[in-house]
Amino acid sequence: MSAIAGIMNLNQDHVNIEHGEIMMTALQKYPANDVQTWHQEKIFLGCHAQWITPESIGEQLPYYDHVRRLAITADAIIDNRDELFQRLQIERDRRAGMPDSELILLAYHKWEEDVPKYLVGDFAFMIWNERKQQLFGARDFSGGRTLYFNRSQRNFSFCTVIEPLLSLPYMQKELNEQWLAEYLAISSVVDTVDATITPYTHIKQVPPAHSISVIGDDITLTRYCKLTSGDRLKLKSNEEYVEAFQEVFQKAVKSRLRTFRGIGAHLSGGLDSGSVVSFAAKALNKENKQLHTYSYIPSNDFKDYTAKHVMPDETPFIQSTVQYVGGIKDHYLDFEGKNSFSEIDSMLEMLEMSYKFFENSFWIKGIFEKAQEQGIGVLLSGARGNLSISWGSALDHYAMLLKKMKWIRLIQEMHQYSQKVGGARLRRLPVVTRVAFPFIERIFPTELPYTFPTLINPKFAKRTGVFNKLKENGLGQTGWFSTTNIYEQRIRHYEDVFHWNATNTLTTKLSLHYSIWQRDPTNDIRVIRFCLSVPEEQYVQNGLSRALIRRSTENYLPDKVRLNQHYFGVQGADWLHRMTPYWDAFIDEVQQLSSDQRVLEFMDGDVLKTALVKAKREGARPEHATDPDYRILMRSLIVYRFMKKFA
Repeated sequence: MSAIAGIMNLNQDHVNIEHGEIMMTALQKYPANDVQTWHQEKIFLGCHAQWITPESIGEQLPYYDHVRRLAITADAIIDNRDELFQRLQIERDRRAGMPDSELILLAYHKWEEDVPKYLVGDFAFMIWNERKQQLFGARDFSGGRTLYFNRSQRNFSFCTVIEPLLSLPYMQKELNEQWLAEYLAISSVVDTVDATITPYTHIKQVPPAHSISVIGDDITLTRYCKLTSGDRLKLKSNEEYVEAFQEVFQKAVKSRLRTFRGIGAHLSGGLDSGSVVSFAAKALNKENKQLHTYSYIPSNDFKDYTAKHVMPDETPFIQSTVQYVGGIKDHYLDFEGKNSFSEIDSMLEMLEMSYKFFENSFWIKGIFEKAQEQGIGVLLSGARGNLSISWGSALDHYAMLLKKMKWIRLIQEMHQYSQKVGGARLRRLPVVTRVAFPFIERIFPTELPYTFPTLINPKFAKRTGVFNKLKENGLGQTGWFSTTNIYEQRIRHYEDVFHWNATNTLTTKLSLHYSIWQRDPTNDIRVIRFCLSVPEEQYVQNGLSRALIRRSTENYLPDKVRLNQHYFGVQGADWLHRMTPYWDAFIDEVQQLSSDQRVLEFMDGDVLKTALVKAKREGARPEHATDPDYRILMRSLIVYRFMKKFA
C-alpha cells in the first residue's frame, strides 16, 4: 500500500525535479516504511510506501525494468496472483517474493492497455513506457484506491491524494461549482454523478473502472470494465449453488488475508460482516492465527427509542457469532466522548473534501485508530454485501411473482415467510401489491413518504443545470434513483461508476492515515460476477430472504444470526444523543451559516431556516436522529466548514 505521485512534462522538456520533491514532502504527513523516487528526462515518479503484504517489505518502488524499458509506481494489492503467474508463465522460483507492482508491470508488458481487465484486487498505478513515451495508469473496477490528476500548460501531475497537487507552485485552489451543485442536489451519500470531477476546479480524478493514457499533450480516459448480469448460472440443485458460492467467496476472503501484520475485521450482528468473519477465522485457524473484530456499540447512557425490530446495540448477536466461530479476539467500542460534531474538522482534513455519512464518521475513524494501536495491517469489511452476497428482499421478490402472475408459488412462499417471521399468511399481500404496482401508492398513499430536503439553492441549480445532469444519469428531482424497483437499482449500481467514489475516498484516506488497508471480500469482482449470474429464486426461497447466504453459512454462523429475520441492526442511532453537550455550539454555528450570504448563494436558505426553527424548538432529542431536518442541518454545516477553506 502506498501513496503514489508523479509529474510528466508535456512539452518535450526536462521535468522539474523540485516540483516532484514538493509533492513527496506533502506526503510526509502519512506514516511510511520507505520513500523512493525515480526520474528520467521528462518523467518523475514517487512512492510513499506502507508495507502491508510480505512481498512489499523492502520493495523497490518506483521500479524500473531496464530490459523492457518500463517504470511503475503503484498503490496496489493484487488478489489473483496465482492466475497471473500461470498466464504470464513466470518461473516458480520467482513467484513467492515477487511484489504486486512487478507483477502488474509484467502483465502490462503482455496485455498493454488491456492489463486492468486481467487484474483482481484494489489498485491504482501509473506506468511509464519509455519506448512509446506514454504514461498509462488505471484504477480498479470499484475505485478501491483514489487517483487524482492535474493538467497544466506544461505538466501532467498525479497523486493518490489531493494536497500534494495543490502544493505545486502553479496550482490554484479554486472551488469547483459543478461539483458543489451535484453534491448539494444528490440526497444520498453519493457525492457526484460525474466521477471525474473533484471539489477543486483544476484537479480531476480517474473514475473507477477506467484507465488513463497520456501521450504528448493528449489525455484519454477509457472505461475498461462494466458489470452486468450476463448469462444466468444454471446448476442442478440448491446444494450446487451453495458449493459454488462457498468456493468463490472463500477464494475472495483468503486472498485478502495476505499480510505479515495482524488481521482485523468490522463485525456487526448481521450476515455480511458475519460471513466475512466466519470464513476468515476458519482460514486463519489453519495457520494458528487469531482474528481481531471491532464492533461499534452505543454509549452507556443511550436510551433506545427505536422500534422493537430494530437493534442499535447488536452485542447479543455479535457475541453469538464470536462464540460460535471461535479464534476471535472481540472488541466492543463505544467511543465515549466522540461524536459527529466534534470530528468534523479532522474528517475534512483527512478526506480533503466534504462528506455526508456523518452518523457513522466518528466510529468508523475510531475503529481504524484502535486497529492501528493493535498492529493490524488488514481490516476486513462486508460493506458491499447488500447488493452481492446477501442480495434477496423477500417482499420485492414476492412482488415480482405477483406481477408475473405466479400465484401458486407466491402463496406458498408467503405462507412459509409468515411461518418464519410471524403473522397471517396473506397479511403482507397489500404491501406486496403496492411494491409490485407503485402507482397505487402514488394514488392512495398509506403514509407520508420519507423525503430528504433538497439543499441546493434553486437559482444555483438552474444556473448549473444540475438536475438535467442528474436526470441523464437516472436520478430524479429528489436527488436519488427515479425508479423504486430494486432490481433496476441494483443493475444501475453496478453499471454506473459514480456510486463508488464517496466510500472509497473514505477508505483510501483512512488507510493512508493509519497504515491499515481495508479489504472487502463482498466487493471482490469475482464474487460480484458470480452473484449477478445467480437466478433470483436462489436469493428468496422457502420463506427466507437472503436465502443463498443463509444456506451457504450453515455451520459457519449460529442459527441465531444466520436465520434471523426478526431484528435489524442500525448503527449510529445515537449520533444525536451524543451531540447533547455540544448542542448550543451546533445551533450557534448553524445560525451563523443560515445568514451567511456567500453560502446562501449555493444553499437554499428557506430549507435551512425551516430546519433550524424545528431544531431550536425541539432540541437534541435522540429520536430525531432520522429526522430529515436535523440531518440536513448537519450536512449543511459540514459543507459550510469545507467551503470556508476556499476563503
